[in-house]
Order: sequence, then C-alpha cells, then structure tokens
Amino acid sequence: MRKTLICFCLMAPLALGAAELAGTWKYAAPPNPNAKGNRPPAETVYVIKVDGNRFTGTMLVNRGIADILNGAIDGTQITFERLDGNGRKTAFKGEIGGDQLTVSPANPPAAGQGQGGRGPQGPTVLKKASSETEYKLPPELAHKPLPEFKPIKPNGYALTPPMGWNSWNKFARAVDDRAVRGMADAIASSGMRDAGYIYVNIDDTWEGERDKDGNIQSNQKFPDMKALADYVHGKGLKLGIYSGPGPRTCAGFAASYNHEEQDAKTWAAWGIDYLKYDWCSANEVYHPEELKPAYQKMGLALRAARRPIIFSLCEYGWQEPGEWGPAAGGNLWRTTGDISDNWYSMSTIGFDSQIGREKHAGPGHWNDPDMLEIGNGQMTDTEYRTHMSLWSMLAAPLLAGNDIRSMTDSIKAILMNKEVIAIDQDKAGVQGLAVRKDGDCSIAGRGGQQTKIPCQEVWKKPLAQGVAVSLFNRGGDAAKMTVKWSEVGVTKKNPKVRDLWAHQDVTAPAELSVDVPSHGVVMVTVK
Repeated sequence: MRKTLICFCLMAPLALGAAELAGTWKYAAPPNPNAKGNRPPAETVYVIKVDGNRFTGTMLVNRGIADILNGAIDGTQITFERLDGNGRKTAFKGEIGGDQLTVSPANPPAAGQGQGGRGPQGPTVLKKASSETEYKLPPELAHKPLPEFKPIKPNGYALTPPMGWNSWNKFARAVDDRAVRGMADAIASSGMRDAGYIYVNIDDTWEGERDKDGNIQSNQKFPDMKALADYVHGKGLKLGIYSGPGPRTCAGFAASYNHEEQDAKTWAAWGIDYLKYDWCSANEVYHPEELKPAYQKMGLALRAARRPIIFSLCEYGWQEPGEWGPAAGGNLWRTTGDISDNWYSMSTIGFDSQIGREKHAGPGHWNDPDMLEIGNGQMTDTEYRTHMSLWSMLAAPLLAGNDIRSMTDSIKAILMNKEVIAIDQDKAGVQGLAVRKDGDCSIAGRGGQQTKIPCQEVWKKPLAQGVAVSLFNRGGDAAKMTVKWSEVGVTKKNPKVRDLWAHQDVTAPAELSVDVPSHGVVMVTVK
C-alpha cells in the first residue's frame, strides 16, 4: 500500500499537466496605437493534442500557421519546437498552471538581435479557450487536402535565365495599363528588346474582384488585360503577371487560393506568358509541409492551361526551393528576401546569400536573387556595374526595375552591355562562384550595425567556350587584385583575354593584375 501511494504521488503532476495542456489556448496582443487601418490585433493561438507525456499541435502567430513538434511534458513544465513556413525550427519552453500557459523561447536572442521569426521574444501568457484539440480553418478559408507532392517533368521553357522588366521597383502600387504600355514602347525602341529583355511583368495590385462564377477580373487600372497583352505582343515582347497561393497577395488583393486552375485558364486566355507566384498570405491557410504541393498545384494548373507560361516561384528561399522547384514545375525561384536599391542589400544578397546554391541552377531552372535595381538612383554607376556583373556571374534572371523611358546613357550602357549579358545567357547554364576571398572588411547594415565581409573576391563561371572571371572589390578603398589563370582552371599558355566593361582585349599570359575601384569590378572572359 505504501509503495503504491508513493508511485501515485510521483506520477500525479505528470498526469495533471498532460490533462490540462490538451485544448486550445489564446493570447490577444494589446491594440497597437500606431497600427494603420482597422485590422484587429493578431492573436497567438495554440491548438494542442496530447498523447501520454508527448504532444503535437498547431500554432497561429500573426495569422500564420506553424506546426508544434516534439512536445514533451514533465510535470507542469513543457518543451517543444515550432516549425515555421520557412522550414526553420525554434525551441520553446513553458509552464502549465490551471487555465494559464506561459511560453517563451528556450534560447532567447541577445539584446538587439531580434527573434528572427514570428512570435514574441519574451514570455507569452495564454489563457485556456476550449478543449478543442484539432485546428480547423474557418469555413470560408477551408481547402481540400493537397495531392501528394510528386515530381513532374520540366516544361522545357527558360533554357537561359529570363530577361525583361518588372513594375514593382519603379511603380509599386501605382502601376497601370498606361505605364506598362509606355515601358513596352521604351523597351522596344531603346534597344533593350534587342539586347534580350523580352518579358514585361506586371507585379502586384492589378487584381480586381472575382465575378459571380469565380473568375478573376482586373481592376480599373487595367481595363482590358487581353488588349494589353496584344499590345505588348505587338512590340515583339511578352507579358507577365503576378499572384500567389494564398487568399491575398502581398498588397492585399485577390490571389489564387482555391482558384488555381480557373486563374491559369484566365491568364492563358488573356495571353499571359510569365507568372510570379508569391507566398505572402498562404501561411495563413497552409501548414509548412503544404508549401511544396501548393506551388506544384499551380505548376500543374499552368500545364493544363496549355499555354507556354514561365513559372516563377517566390517563397524567399525558405525551404530551399532549388531542391524541389523543378519538380514543382518551376523555372526559377527566389532565394532571398526583397532587394533594395543600396549597396548593403544588393551585395549581401548577391555575394553572401547564394553560396552553395550553384548546384541547383541550369537550363530551365534558375536561382533568382530578385530583380535588378540598376538605374533607380541610390547606388553609383560603379556599384551598378558590380550589380550587373554579379547577377550575370550567378546566371540569374535579369529583370530590370527602373524607368526605361528616362534612362541615362550610362545606365543604358550597363543594362545593355551585350558582352556581359552573354555571360548570363551562356548556353552551358552554369552558375558562377567564388574561388578566392581575401581580406577582412566590414559593411554597415540596417541601423548601422557592422557586418564582416571579405574585402575582395575572385569569381569564375565556366562557359560553353572558356570561362568568365570577375574580380570584385567589396572594400571601401581601391585595391590591386591579381588572379592566376590556373586558379580558374585555365591551363593553356597565352589565352585570349577580353575585358567586358572596357570592351577590349587584354594581354595577360599567365595572370591578370588590375586596379579595381571600391565597390567595383573587373570582368573578363578567358578562352
């Protein structure tokens, strides 16, 4: 009897904690006096299912769905991991106390570093809301289970990185039919089209309401999408459009959730040639493991629409899209967050965020470090030449984002340097990479925080014939840089060397030694 009593006392806290934890818990953030509009504060919601001393569930933070994994109960103490849509796991700990659940990160960030993901940095106190242990989407947001993700064959498009123009960097929400027609005119007349810039892509805010049958309509800014496509096609160009797998686009307009096949048919009927498909609100309706099949659903819908449409995936590199993007039907996929027109954003995206991704690039499937900022005015021409050179070495899509109608001669010379474009468009489809990094410099990021970077980098990109070599100076002062041809795989003596920005041949029998300006580049081919 005594032994039985002791065992019961030891197990009671565990059983009590497990019984209390099962159910739905909620935390409502206090109203934000600085918030715009009438959108209510986001709730944090945990829906927890318990099995013995283990638990799983669903977590909603800022209206985004995350999965609760590897939950363990020890008396009134709990530990678990949160799996976000970006594929990142974050460890949490907590304590159960009646109708109150206190949760905090297991490894809180140091002061000033931020959480790096959704959710609070400090403890959150949730209140028991119900005994419901299964999370269900509201009826108006429900969807059928997505088919199992199974690789599909390549569509055969984009055998070289797509080139063109996108509306967002210049116009953002102000894009309209007149602006797109004006850009198409300028692309055709300026020489951009002849240099390879073919796609004229409308980004977010074109979308209107759906009609009584659920067909997507354009808004008043775009009165006739079919007529616009015909106009663009008449210039020898192609038209692109924007949507996403969630209920709303990033700007809050109607997206393609539960209308994928219908939208693909509509776009095909309009004459659309390119689709940028942006995740945004999809995290409100899909669990992290549904991201890949959600993209594949649109990939299959585009195939069924029977029109050649380039498929651009935009999930910011969260779940390593290079590993599965082609199998989802994608031709290119974003590898980072949004680019900005400044040296820090462009250079850290181009130099530092693409490392190791070169294995995923090739004809028909490309890494996308985001659109070009060349000509938007916040960098120097030297920095813009580096931008163009780096994107070309990366075999990245070249999507201009400036006002083509008012380009300066120097910006024209950068965007239309056919020798540099040829490196990007090389048929071998190999993404370049750094072969040497020298020095220890720093760069000022957001809030003035200093980040250490290499001062100089030597890159190579194997070509169908020869190799492209770029010497990048990321430091704050001009530098003498040298590369031996043996470093980039050239073994023959006295190769033919061509400087692609100076547009002249160079005599360099065994090595190249040049002065490179701060934030500048010297780019050559060696054949």
